Amino acid sequence: MQNNRPENMEAVMKKAEVLIEALPYIQKFNRKIIVVKYGGSAMSDEELQKNVIKDVTLLKLVGFKPIIVHGGGKEISRWVGKVGRESRFINGLRVTDAETMEIAEMVLNKVNKSLVTMVQELGVRAVGVSGKDGGLLSVDKKYADGQEIGFVGNIKEVNPKVLYDLLEKDFLPIVAPVGLDDAFHTYNINADDAACAIAKAVGADKLVFLTDIEGLYRDINDKSSFISRLTAGQAEELISGGLIGGGMLPKLSNCTSAIQNGVNRVHILDGRIPHCLLLEIFTNQGIGTAIVREDEELN
Repeated sequence: MQNNRPENMEAVMKKAEVLIEALPYIQKFNRKIIVVKYGGSAMSDEELQKNVIKDVTLLKLVGFKPIIVHGGGKEISRWVGKVGRESRFINGLRVTDAETMEIAEMVLNKVNKSLVTMVQELGVRAVGVSGKDGGLLSVDKKYADGQEIGFVGNIKEVNPKVLYDLLEKDFLPIVAPVGLDDAFHTYNINADDAACAIAKAVGADKLVFLTDIEGLYRDINDKSSFISRLTAGQAEELISGGLIGGGMLPKLSNCTSAIQNGVNRVHILDGRIPHCLLLEIFTNQGIGTAIVREDEELN
């Protein structure tokens, strides 16, 4: 008689426990929309890139309706340098003249189709679109504290019909943050802003920001001040109290805006941690910062 009992039964049981722990979350979020903003260092490392795409693909296969909104800032800067130009930023926003806009759109389209390919290699159908497609993202000119920064767009309207159509046909939409103004000029859009606006427009259950830090700290220099969960009101208090600065300030403002406009929960995760999405969404502990509605405070 053949004995097929696994040699390491404890390891097998651990896998079963993980699946059981994930089950209520899979049930709760079945058919719910999740918007994942993907950018930062996790896009620069091929192995991390594959891990993120595997996570999103798994979410799709277990019943979520994911939408990826990606950035590409580091790659845009690299290509701007290749043509002998220097990237300039004002208040964290790229100064984008006509030539830089042309480069940015080229790079974002390249990144977009690369992500589409990765998803489809895993057996899930994906479609890459930009905010220009189907009138998805309409913009006007954005200024940095009154300063002219060129073709940088401020989102004034989202028409999510193209996204709904793709989700209904069981595609995974992947969005490049480019939009059109009323005169049909092309504008670059901050990917955080695009993800937040899209999450609000589609009534996403979750909005996830993959970043280059572990989450939110009361004091970035004190690792013991990590905040794993807070309400949108508490987040606003941190902002108004001057406790949040740098690149996290606009990101946290986007988080609170999303919650106030119908998104149930926003997550800030370190995209450099392999499978951070699955660890945050399918485990009781989580690994990042979750921002929730006021009525969820005691849940």
